[in-house]
Amino acid sequence: MNVLVINCGSSSLKYQLIDSDSEKVLAKGLCERIGLDGRLVYQKAGLEKEITEASMPTHKEAIQLVLQALTNEKTGAIASLEEVSAIGHRVVHGGEKFASSAVITDEMIAAVEDCNDLAPLHNPANLIGIRVCAELMPGVPQVGVFDTAFHQTMPPKAYLYGLPIEYYKNYQVRRYGFHGTSHSFVSKRAVEFLGLDRDNSKVIVCHLGNGSSISAVVNGKCVDTTMGLTPLEGVVMGTRSGSIDPAIIEYIAKKENLDIAGVMNVLNKKSGLQGMSGVSSDMRDLEEAIEAGNEDAKNAVDVLCYGIAKYVGGYVAAMNGVDAIIFTAGIGENDANVRRTVCSYLGYLGAELDEEANSARGEDRVISTPDSKVKIAVIPTNEELAICRDTVALVK
Repeated sequence: MNVLVINCGSSSLKYQLIDSDSEKVLAKGLCERIGLDGRLVYQKAGLEKEITEASMPTHKEAIQLVLQALTNEKTGAIASLEEVSAIGHRVVHGGEKFASSAVITDEMIAAVEDCNDLAPLHNPANLIGIRVCAELMPGVPQVGVFDTAFHQTMPPKAYLYGLPIEYYKNYQVRRYGFHGTSHSFVSKRAVEFLGLDRDNSKVIVCHLGNGSSISAVVNGKCVDTTMGLTPLEGVVMGTRSGSIDPAIIEYIAKKENLDIAGVMNVLNKKSGLQGMSGVSSDMRDLEEAIEAGNEDAKNAVDVLCYGIAKYVGGYVAAMNGVDAIIFTAGIGENDANVRRTVCSYLGYLGAELDEEANSARGEDRVISTPDSKVKIAVIPTNEELAICRDTVALVK
């Protein structure tokens, strides 16, 4: 069956059409600048990208253009929309209501709306995509796959904050975690690829990209993760600060004459690697700057790697051991220097990096030596395939 995977952002939309039987991507692309001038990027498997400038006042027009591209007589991946058997949607926040993916119903939509306060930039956009697909493709089953679901197995000692308990009971203030679809996919693939026993395994997944998070997975279930109530907590990221002393918010607000919204904008969009380096949030730019002798860029990358290593060490303690440490996502899969630097802190685990293996890219691979007491590997994430699999499992 063909599954259309949709990931709606506030002003963008990513999509893939996947043949679930072969798990091959038939077509993929994205819509950018929704609400402005609009741009559609479409690529059928085996062909070059097509870029179309087109008006997209809302997500409805964007999805309409995607469906037209998929069924185009010349380069379409399918002859008609009747060949789409199901639609899988990424939904960022499911709160405590969703510990797994769910078939989309009116009741399910209402429950997601109740979580909008927890993800005000993402959930409303996700719901727009769901409603538009229901309107344009009536009768086609839809499934919501939640970023937060995989982390719902965390125990209270991992998800509760040191705040008055009423804030949790009344407002659901707790650690939720994100990138759950990626952490789930990669941790499962790690067990399979490395020949571990899923029912007796301890895996740490380092999802490192513009947004980064780390998870501790015992016997296939998440027991802790770095992101919190929002995706701002944890390690330093592209433009996000990661965890900081909360009192900094008041201090900077007074010094810079900013309100809460202003400080949060700084923490989310002007901090992290970009803010620390004054150069860029892109690791390639930072590495060029480091080679040119930029000390701020070097410190930014050092802070990132040091922070990752500390979380890894903490999760080894939390799980009382570790069988495998996995790197994934844009930085995790492609930046050999970040992996090397993080692993330089892990000698106490008996972890040894194979430099030649660490230089490879774009495939599942073990990057530790045969003598390493802990297996270290790179496993490319595939969130779209994970969404497709969950969708098929619920509608087939």
